[in-house]
Amino acid sequence: MANRLAKSYNCPTEFTLQVLGGKWKTVILCYLKLGPLRYAELRKLIPNLSDKVLSQRLRELTEAGLIEHSKPAGGDKSEVYALAARAQSLGRVLTELYGWGETNAPEFGVKVGHPLKSIGGLADS
Repeated sequence: MANRLAKSYNCPTEFTLQVLGGKWKTVILCYLKLGPLRYAELRKLIPNLSDKVLSQRLRELTEAGLIEHSKPAGGDKSEVYALAARAQSLGRVLTELYGWGETNAPEFGVKVGHPLKSIGGLADS
C-alpha cells in the first residue's frame, strides 16, 4: 500500500479515498469498528466477497496501518482482526457512510440489508 501512494495530493479527500479505495475496504472497517472479528466471521458477514479478495483487502488494510491482526491466546489458530489506533478516528465517517446508504438506498430503488444491526449496530454507535 505505502509504495503505491503518490508523494503529494491536491486535496486531503483525494488522499483519504486513495487509502480507503477498493470496494470492500470501508465495509470491512465498518464491521471491525464494532470490535475484533475472526476471518471466518468477516466471511460470513460479507458473503459476496471471495476469499481471495478478502485476504487481499485485509493485507492492504494491515499494510496501511488501519487494522491489526493477532492470534488469540489459548491455542486457537484463527487470526483475529481489529481496528488499529490509526483507524479509530474513522468511526464517525464510517457511521455516516452507513447512515447515508441506509437513508438514500430507497431513492435509488435499491434494497439494503442491515447485518450490522444483528451484531451490535453500527448505526447505533
